[in-house]
Amino acid sequence: MPRIGSSPFAFPDFSGATRRLILINLGTFFALLLAQFALREQTGDLVISLSLAPGALLHGSLWQPLTYSFIHPALLGTLFELLSLWFLAGFLEMQGHSASWVIGLYAVSVLGTAAAAVAIYLAGGTLGYAVGGFPLYGCFGGIFGLLAAIGLLYGDVEFLMFFLVGIKARYLVVIYALISIAMLFGEQKMYAFAELGGALGGLLWVRMAPRRGVSFVMSESWYGLRNRYYRWKRRRAARKFEVYMKRQGRTVRFDGQGRLIDEDHDDKKRWN
Repeated sequence: MPRIGSSPFAFPDFSGATRRLILINLGTFFALLLAQFALREQTGDLVISLSLAPGALLHGSLWQPLTYSFIHPALLGTLFELLSLWFLAGFLEMQGHSASWVIGLYAVSVLGTAAAAVAIYLAGGTLGYAVGGFPLYGCFGGIFGLLAAIGLLYGDVEFLMFFLVGIKARYLVVIYALISIAMLFGEQKMYAFAELGGALGGLLWVRMAPRRGVSFVMSESWYGLRNRYYRWKRRRAARKFEVYMKRQGRTVRFDGQGRLIDEDHDDKKRWN
């Protein structure tokens, strides 16, 4: 697990997007524990149905790309993932990225992981090469996407890998990517390829997404569209008023924004 900062026991702030992501994952982890006590034998079926199985997804389980990252059956794996998520998301927020931007990066990485898993599953079926369709679960793809974004934006920042070895972020990303590529030649092909898909999703988000997040851009676009509608209504009302005043024997003029042009005032201003 990478470690951030010069102090060996310093944690990033637990706030903003970092807190939301950690609490959501913790909540689903404990909810799954409670389900184990309540459902017992049926818990395995619940985990499989919420995990990402490309074959099941292609046959109608469309919720799996949205749920698989919240499934954490094992305690140690959950601890490792959530600590990594805390460090990486907290680091990005400490660098000035908004909560919506970080959550967008995480979500795109998770979806990129799911898309990559489905892609290699379909490619293996088309080529007649068994990939291994065991269900995927956990937020590993989102974590790799966060790490890839840090490597791209803050490549010279030094991490402490395994709490001991200092290494720059860009080299850490390369090491993780090489490990995933090596895993493509083993039994966990789908896992490795999916992890690379999460990293690709994170890189695409950094290159294409606005710094202040999609929600900010959507709100700005909505207000811009609303304002254009109001200006159109004002210009339309101005044209109707011009026609009405002509019928009354008077001439009035409006500018392109639908505002009345006071010609007398303009003449006075011109000669004074």
